[in-house]
Amino acid sequence: MLLSTPRLVVAGLAGDSGKTLVTLGLARAFTTRGLRVAPFKKGPDYIDAAWLGSAARAPGRNLDTFLMPSEALGLALVRGMPADLVLIEGNRGLYDGFDAGGSHSTAELAKRSAAPVVLVVDVTKMTRTAAALVQGCTTLDPDVNVAAVVLNRVGTERHETIVREAIRRISGPPVLGAIPRISDEPLPGRHMGLVTTVEHPQRDDTLERVAQRIEAHTNLDALLEVARSAPEVTFPEPPARHPGTPVRIGVFRDEALSFYYPENLEALEEAGATLVFVSPLADRELPEVDALYFGGGFPEVHVDRLASNGPIREAVRTAAADGMPVYAECGGLMFLARELIVDGVSRPMAGVLDLVVEHKAMPQGHGYVEAEVDRPNPFFAPGTRLRGHEFHYSRVVSGNDSGATTLRLDRGRGVGSGRDGLVKDRVWASYLHLHALGAPAWATSFAALARIYHRERVDASRGSAHLPGEAPSVRGTGGARDDENGNEPEQGGPGVAAAGA
Repeated sequence: MLLSTPRLVVAGLAGDSGKTLVTLGLARAFTTRGLRVAPFKKGPDYIDAAWLGSAARAPGRNLDTFLMPSEALGLALVRGMPADLVLIEGNRGLYDGFDAGGSHSTAELAKRSAAPVVLVVDVTKMTRTAAALVQGCTTLDPDVNVAAVVLNRVGTERHETIVREAIRRISGPPVLGAIPRISDEPLPGRHMGLVTTVEHPQRDDTLERVAQRIEAHTNLDALLEVARSAPEVTFPEPPARHPGTPVRIGVFRDEALSFYYPENLEALEEAGATLVFVSPLADRELPEVDALYFGGGFPEVHVDRLASNGPIREAVRTAAADGMPVYAECGGLMFLARELIVDGVSRPMAGVLDLVVEHKAMPQGHGYVEAEVDRPNPFFAPGTRLRGHEFHYSRVVSGNDSGATTLRLDRGRGVGSGRDGLVKDRVWASYLHLHALGAPAWATSFAALARIYHRERVDASRGSAHLPGEAPSVRGTGGARDDENGNEPEQGGPGVAAAGA
């Protein structure tokens, strides 16, 4: 798999250095010029990736060397094609990673994608020290190509002149931008980062203002030439995916639940699913579907509207009780609970699981997760290794289903006591977010469960336990799968392959 598209990684010295502002501005400015920009966010962040997608008017995707093996990393990049420019926003500082060696850092991603780095340097209250920081970043790892610098939060013209000269004297990379300090914050945030794109009332106007600011204070033509200096890079070919018989999966997506990796939705489609989108805030009934998928989001922000939509909560509860497969992550777990407590006030949720979940003022889990499936369940075979991430301010405080866990955590908080992955019948709910490119059989297993449920409904409508010549469907405990032709679902298969292996 060969990638020759021009590429840039926008990195910083630390979080809040201004790299999001710069990347968003570049994405919209280059898009306005007529370039097809493929935007990516380094790490598992949903919100920044969605903003990048809005800026580029293309799907915002994620790149993560912890979550994705080499072939998946290449596949993630290629899924953004065709494009004229690959634009990757880093996270944290350039060399900040999983450990003291900087594994899984933005620098490591830049090396693996053979992309030159644009280093955003916040020069607030500094001059020559900025040159020292640039010099350190350019020499710490000779394999990292720090090809340009953009100064951020510049105070005055004299301030800019001194910093530029200091970097020139160390023979540093060219300074291709100097963004003045601003008093207004164009990108409002809250407890988990930026406000989501689906909730921002003036998203496009905001992106246009950011683009105008970046274009006025950076050399876009020179930055594009830096991107064009990226060499060709080859990635391993991914395994082929064979879709099974068609099914319909309802995806709950609106302002309350908006955290979905594009690759997860695409993987379900490639596994034979037609996606039907449902709003837990606005819709009053379920469409005709064979399974339900609940992503993460901000149910705590919209808790009153969720609680007031009794018909959809009852419809979800009824479908789950009927055996419909349900997969939920983080915010989805909160929605499936019996009660959600926010600011000390309890509101009713779907009641699929007998849980009471409370939203807290401080994070209850944040970071990468490593887990092993150690108990039977319909989604993943025991022994399966999973890698993902979590970022949640809520926690499970009580309920009869709070102990029905299937994941032992080697890293992460989950629902507590080193456990996660709550299971009840065909319902899976966890704080673990999985990326389909790091867990390639997740979608196949989920779609296979949907086929089992669909076949059960067909059988019931015909008044028989099963079709002639077929084994009856059961609520197995080893992860559903299809046969080699992708047709007949069964239980007790291999489940999801080890993610990130």
